[in-house]
Amino acid sequence: MIDIDVARRLRDAGLAWEPADGDLFAIDNAQLREESFMLSSMVVEVGRGRSGTRLLRFNGTTEWALDSVEQAEAVWLPRADQLREALGGAFIALRRREHGGHVVELRLAGGGSREIAAPRAEDALAGALLVHLGG
Repeated sequence: MIDIDVARRLRDAGLAWEPADGDLFAIDNAQLREESFMLSSMVVEVGRGRSGTRLLRFNGTTEWALDSVEQAEAVWLPRADQLREALGGAFIALRRREHGGHVVELRLAGGGSREIAAPRAEDALAGALLVHLGG
């Protein structure tokens, strides 16, 4: 799972989130930013608030009092497959490095390619997506 700070940078660079079952997210405040949640119609579902804003509703939470949060308070933590999909045609390859870590080869808009390396595959994909989005 990517770090919330990287996820926030992806969001700020323009990565749009249409919440769906199986998506991971964090609540962007000091008390909860280290916790991750998964959207599931049984636990956390997408709904609409009175003003029409999208809500993430927590069902059956007995441990703590959190009924819902607005989507704007949450930060999507995309999985590796979602990061790869967001790269679209800019993605060339994901390779494991011989001495550890992973590298993503990214097709640049102006031609040519660039490699982005990181210790984990999802971090390399996130880094490549940040480059692709210009963030």
